[in-house]
Amino acid sequence: MSKYEALGDFLRQQSNDRVPMTFDDVERIIGQKLPRSASDYREWWANDATRVNAQVWLAAGFESEQVDMSGRKLVFARVKKSASSADEKYHPLAGLLKDVTFVPPGVDLTEPLFPDWGKE
Repeated sequence: MSKYEALGDFLRQQSNDRVPMTFDDVERIIGQKLPRSASDYREWWANDATRVNAQVWLAAGFESEQVDMSGRKLVFARVKKSASSADEKYHPLAGLLKDVTFVPPGVDLTEPLFPDWGKE
């Protein structure tokens, strides 16, 4: 369990699509101080799924934005899913040619077109 999991739980409970927070708010929620890099490097707040901290808010359905390093505040914004591709695992064009091709019974698609090809 990540030390930032409480932040993810907090964000999941929010009904608003935008959740403005200070760095101090985040520290209160997680119950400990943020690492120094959170105050020194904007990249710490990047929506990079390879980072443990970002995985938590991304998994909760939010992205960080409007990160104000000098003001020590940011906004977590709910990620909107498009209605047509909410849970699609495939490319939108997958299956486009379904039922367009007809293979007559008895046709072997693995049979070589030129059986004598390569023979001397």
